[in-house]
Amino acid sequence: MPRLRSALGAVLTTAVATAGLTLSPAVSAPPSGPAAPTAQAPATADIRDQVAALPGVTSVTEATAPAGYRFFKITFRQPVDHRHPRAGTFEQRLSLLHKDTARPMVMYTSGYNLSANPSRSEPTQIVDGNQLSMEYRFFEPSIPAKPDWPKQLTIWQAASDQHRIIKSFQRLYRENWLTTGGSKGGMTATYHRRFFPADVDGTIPYVAPNDVDNDRDAYNRFLANVGTDPACRAALTAVQRRILGPDRAWFLERTRQDAEATGDTWNVLGSLDRGMETAVVDLYFTFWQYSPQSACADVPGPDATKEQVWDWTQGVVPLTGYLDQGLLGTLAYYYQAAYQLGWYEAYEAPLADVLHFPGGWGGANFVPAELKPIRFDRRAMPDIDRWVRTRSTNMLYVYGGNDPWGAEQFTCGKRAERRECSVHVVAGGTHGARIAQLPEAERLKVTAQILDWAGLGSSDKASKAVAGDGRPVRNAKLDRTPDYLRPLGR
Repeated sequence: MPRLRSALGAVLTTAVATAGLTLSPAVSAPPSGPAAPTAQAPATADIRDQVAALPGVTSVTEATAPAGYRFFKITFRQPVDHRHPRAGTFEQRLSLLHKDTARPMVMYTSGYNLSANPSRSEPTQIVDGNQLSMEYRFFEPSIPAKPDWPKQLTIWQAASDQHRIIKSFQRLYRENWLTTGGSKGGMTATYHRRFFPADVDGTIPYVAPNDVDNDRDAYNRFLANVGTDPACRAALTAVQRRILGPDRAWFLERTRQDAEATGDTWNVLGSLDRGMETAVVDLYFTFWQYSPQSACADVPGPDATKEQVWDWTQGVVPLTGYLDQGLLGTLAYYYQAAYQLGWYEAYEAPLADVLHFPGGWGGANFVPAELKPIRFDRRAMPDIDRWVRTRSTNMLYVYGGNDPWGAEQFTCGKRAERRECSVHVVAGGTHGARIAQLPEAERLKVTAQILDWAGLGSSDKASKAVAGDGRPVRNAKLDRTPDYLRPLGR
């Protein structure tokens, strides 16, 4: 999963506050419904006032938006534990890109923090609709004051957050609803539909890993053959071996200097050397995650200077990326990976003789000692996988052919066409795979499916806009690179 930097804030403080509590089941009874109704704003009221009157909404602040839209930053009150609504609440951040209540709504989940800037996901572009975005629980500042990690940070609790938000906003936005997200956000969108399948009309997850069997990794087999050029794979391995082998002392000192300049520490992994080595091991995976085949030309060769190699790593995985500030900024992801989501096996075989800390990748290794031990829930992902393969409806997955996260994909199983579940792979694509990159015939079919789920007929302006080649009209001010496509340190 992309490891996005965010402000450390109070994450470390709350992380060490609790640990060792009873684990909750993967599936449970539905949570209570949305918060008690508040006074409904009249339909003639300004849209800001109508949003403010929705159940659960505690604040609405308007920010600048491009012409034709309004953009609101919202806080929404959630139970800290949907099984025990009286146990307390916390404020969850949302944003709303409003176009028209007569247009479809797309709910976007990053699975991480919430962007402060307005943007449109690809499905929002296709349907020319509104977009409601949600910050994932336990990412600052959407975190309880006294978090109970194993009880409150589960895929079911997060799905229940999304369910409550949807039910509240559907009072105002009554046209068809879609959900989407990329990477962990694509996983989040899938998990929500598993627990609340009737909430929306369709879901489009992008590059969503499916670690259904965490003990049977497909990632290393994928990485051994990824791309079309064996020389590129060899060059990447040569850079890793150089950093961890003959030039290790120089790169370790350079990493120390950079860490001290930025205030990074290395308490979680225990040593600066281990932190640097972890980043170097990840270079190979992350290169293929984000880089097109053409970027092979930029991989430093044997004649590159140490500084040139250092500069190149900064654009792939900074060698300080697995120090405390990189790990704790996305602690909620690493905790969930160790608890329910699973993680990939590090591609260490080509580096075996130069590693000082083999086998230390992923899972609870990236979580502070105060939150351990974490007992992995082996029921959670098989339950999700089984639902997608056998019962899911109106699900459309997009993957990149060269993206290592696609080594373990969701599949739609039998009678997929009848259930309108499909998987689409962009040949040579990265973690940034988009519907717009699919071959034209496939792209047109996929776009038509999304428009149908959105309830838009052939006469609708959105349908007309994509009728030619299946690509929506882009808005340069809104259609930016999603947060999950921004590698660590960029």
